[in-house]
Amino acid sequence: MGMKELADDLDARRRRALAMGGAEAVAKQHADGKLTVRERLDRLFDPGSFHEIGLLASHANIAPAMKGRETPADGVITGFGKIAGRPASLIAYDFTVMAGSMGRTAEVKCSRAREIALTKRMPMIWLIDSAGARIQEAIGSTFAGSGFLFREESIMSGVVPMVAAMMGPGAAGTAYIPALADFVPMVKGTSHMALGGPPLVKAVVGEDISAEELGGSRIHTEVSGVADLEVADDAACLEAIKAYLSYFPGSNLEQPPIAPCDDPADRRDETLLSIVPDSARRAYDMKKVIAAVVDHGRTFEIKPGWARNLITCFARLGGRSVGVVANQPMVLGGALDVDAADKAARFILLCDAFHIPLVFLQDVPGFMVGSKVEKQGIIRHGAKMLYAVSEATVPKVTVVVRKAYGAGYFVMCGKAYEPDLIVAWPTAEISVMGPEGGTNIVFRKEIASAADPAVERARRVEEFRKLINPYIAAGGALIDDVIDPRETRPVLVRALEMASTKKVERPWKKHGVMPV
Repeated sequence: MGMKELADDLDARRRRALAMGGAEAVAKQHADGKLTVRERLDRLFDPGSFHEIGLLASHANIAPAMKGRETPADGVITGFGKIAGRPASLIAYDFTVMAGSMGRTAEVKCSRAREIALTKRMPMIWLIDSAGARIQEAIGSTFAGSGFLFREESIMSGVVPMVAAMMGPGAAGTAYIPALADFVPMVKGTSHMALGGPPLVKAVVGEDISAEELGGSRIHTEVSGVADLEVADDAACLEAIKAYLSYFPGSNLEQPPIAPCDDPADRRDETLLSIVPDSARRAYDMKKVIAAVVDHGRTFEIKPGWARNLITCFARLGGRSVGVVANQPMVLGGALDVDAADKAARFILLCDAFHIPLVFLQDVPGFMVGSKVEKQGIIRHGAKMLYAVSEATVPKVTVVVRKAYGAGYFVMCGKAYEPDLIVAWPTAEISVMGPEGGTNIVFRKEIASAADPAVERARRVEEFRKLINPYIAAGGALIDDVIDPRETRPVLVRALEMASTKKVERPWKKHGVMPV
């Protein structure tokens, strides 16, 4: 064959691979409400920037059951390109080819993509639409040579941002990918993940259950907390990936990008005078406080449906990326439970790994108490949050909006946890506990022996309340200032500018031992 014939042969091979699983399989993918894998990458990457590797790969031809089968690109697209002008590496499973199952050759391709992400220090993105391991090639004791994926993903953690988007099923092996990733969006109605799918669950434990009930987007965004965001469709999922990455550097060797900002740094928001009710017993929406403070009121919330008593979101202040950790009085009064502590700890560690400053907005009556949470391990889980906020060396700024009681004050970056600036609103209540609870403990004998216990208790509560005043803390220089709520944005912007050169030296250690 001459060069022209060889080139024509190459072109034909490429066209067969680009056809994926064929017209019928593509039509079924569309009928299921999903984009094809190639349509997804076209929407994710800047036009013309994606370079595919392994297009001509096919199955390893080691299993009799695979004889004569064609597996274009071996069911997974790998390569690199640019998203908003910045490089990223991609692994995207193709459900039109053997249900996107993980084959031997496919995993060689994926290892190459992970190598590119790690050694070139760029984000690693998975688009998961896969039935899991390709059993035809995995069955038997040659399985002893598998498993590199999860070790490599663990090594990448904290080095490069990792996104695992659930855009279809993810079973067994492809379910652990999101478990180790930093950000996991799930498409409502078409995505689900579980260690064992419904047939395996039926065989092993005898439970009849649908894939949606077992591990659909609602389960993992509202109940288990494995996923971070539920989105309406594939297009929304891809936009969420872009938005998420916009807050992050390409790796831990870089600083987060600073976006152009035309929202004045000194903007004062009058609504902040009325959001927090006069009565400390009344709830309000902390999201309104956040929106009034950050650039243009825009946030990107992480796990909005799980542990809703705590808000974790990305935003910008003066164009700088920040991670916001805020109590939500609308849910459980803003008290912290097991899930909220886990949610906060992981978010704080994520921000710290990639140099994203942290802003804490406190209105926390403390940790939940009682036999239920003790059996769940509230001490152990609360310690995770203590550990995370203690370990974080990024700029940290704290605003005490209202309640700041007990260990809740500590884990929300109180004075002892190295905030670069800690300020309070005039409504701040910093204390080991609230006046009612404190009175019941400290003066219980006096109240019990009083002629009118109710009157005595009310008197004691008012005495206790006088001790809880932000000006007492400010008078002892235990906080840096009491501020007008309308000054919150200017104060935060200035504090982050001041702390942008922050350097913290810690004692050398291989790593700490975080409570789990």
